[in-house]
Amino acid sequence: MENMQNMQHGRDNNRPPRRDDRGPRRDRRDRFEEPPEFKEKLVAVNRVTKVVKGGRNFRFSALVVIGDEKGRVGCGMGKATEIPEAIRKAVEAAKKKLITVPLKDSTIPHEAIGRFGTGKVVLLPAPEGTGVIAGGPARAVLELCGIRNIRTKSYGTNNPINMVKATLEGLKLLRSAEQVAKLRGKTVEEILG
Repeated sequence: MENMQNMQHGRDNNRPPRRDDRGPRRDRRDRFEEPPEFKEKLVAVNRVTKVVKGGRNFRFSALVVIGDEKGRVGCGMGKATEIPEAIRKAVEAAKKKLITVPLKDSTIPHEAIGRFGTGKVVLLPAPEGTGVIAGGPARAVLELCGIRNIRTKSYGTNNPINMVKATLEGLKLLRSAEQVAKLRGKTVEEILG
């Protein structure tokens, strides 16, 4: 009787159970899949050409900004023959160049001017409800940094690479009241007046 039941299920007693007899296969990665620490935003993709004796070599250059929306942000460049590979390389490069930005509520503590190449980005704190007033490349950096209210103005170049780097340079100049008080050997109340 038991042999008949096993034969109906496509299994005899002499062989071990097949994979489909044990149910669906679970991948180990499914159990340990954690949410990504950083959000990433693709700012620009360029097709670059290298002219060689045999013709032209085409590659893709990607500019990616990553951030955790809690004050950490970075940017990176990657180049490869395929766009997804260029993006992956850019994300790896960005993780190595993260900066921490002091935030005051949902804006920046004071105004700053970031310069890179011929690009200049002016960052101005804004009251609650203003939103992110910024151009494309600068907006990507500020949103991934976690800033919700800010006004910006960019001068000079509108090249995405220079704008992103100028914005990051401006964010690097920011100091919180606590940091300034510690540097000057005073209390926060003395600094704020």
